[in-house]
Amino acid sequence: MNNRSTAKGGNLVPALCSLAGTLILLSVIASCLPVTVPRLMGYEIYNVVSGSMEPEIPIGSILYVEKIPPEEIQEDDVIAFWSNDSVIAHRVVKNKIVEGTFTTKGDANAEEDMNDVEYGALIGRVSSHYPMLGQMMVVYTSTVGKVYVICFAACGCMFHILAGRLRERRKRQRAKTES
Repeated sequence: MNNRSTAKGGNLVPALCSLAGTLILLSVIASCLPVTVPRLMGYEIYNVVSGSMEPEIPIGSILYVEKIPPEEIQEDDVIAFWSNDSVIAHRVVKNKIVEGTFTTKGDANAEEDMNDVEYGALIGRVSSHYPMLGQMMVVYTSTVGKVYVICFAACGCMFHILAGRLRERRKRQRAKTES
């Protein structure tokens, strides 16, 4: 009886280590999904750093942008486009198909943008946006963030290795007691 209760107690620590390792690995995978899966589905992903589209799209949001022919863009669609070296997301006021340009405006801006956006600068239409996820993207795309994610995943793996070694040690102890 004493041997049986010791065996049960001896499995608790490896089980907890295994559980902790699994939870850590699942959290790393789950936190990377919003940044990786949409890219595999053909979306471009951008982080909002200005308030020109607030309150609809707040600073720190993540934008999922789908490629779409410029002719299919409708009024009130939010588009992402290149302006100099920056990506801008503004609402389409008018799609001038004949001229090959868009008239755009940020929701928080009082007036339309000074210059029309040429079709060649279009990245695509913003299909969805999620507040706060953009800040997570900034962390994951920085060097320090990548190191943290790798270290966190390594901790999860180490918990699994520790659980395996504790189970193996427990088996060896049981084998010695039985002999």
